[in-house]
Amino acid sequence: MNLNWEEIFNWNMIFRCFLVGGTICVLGQILIDKTKLTPARILVFFVTLGTILGGLGIYQHLVDFAGAGATVPLTGFGYNLAKGAIEGVQQNGLIGAFTGGVKNAAGGIAAAVFFGYIASLISKPKMKKQ
Repeated sequence: MNLNWEEIFNWNMIFRCFLVGGTICVLGQILIDKTKLTPARILVFFVTLGTILGGLGIYQHLVDFAGAGATVPLTGFGYNLAKGAIEGVQQNGLIGAFTGGVKNAAGGIAAAVFFGYIASLISKPKMKKQ
């Protein structure tokens, strides 16, 4: 069996994914280090920003460019909620605005709950000193 690594790995896409995902994470880290914002507020900011950009159709260009580098961070979760809500409205009317986002993001929500629970079992959280 002969493996062709060029066919398996698209190095250009991997680079774009790392660049965009890394930039989003660096922005989050700068907000944590240089502001008095709590991690919870930063989380809400990123999800809200992704929802707004997703609803306006702007975030789709970033997803097309970077793939998982744009969909895995918190902004991607907001984008996924907005995309699901828009699709839900088109299929089910007004009720789809409420059910579509959650339906579209159910996998991410389930993973967050599961891994959050696992992390709570093995870690000892400490409060951030202000």
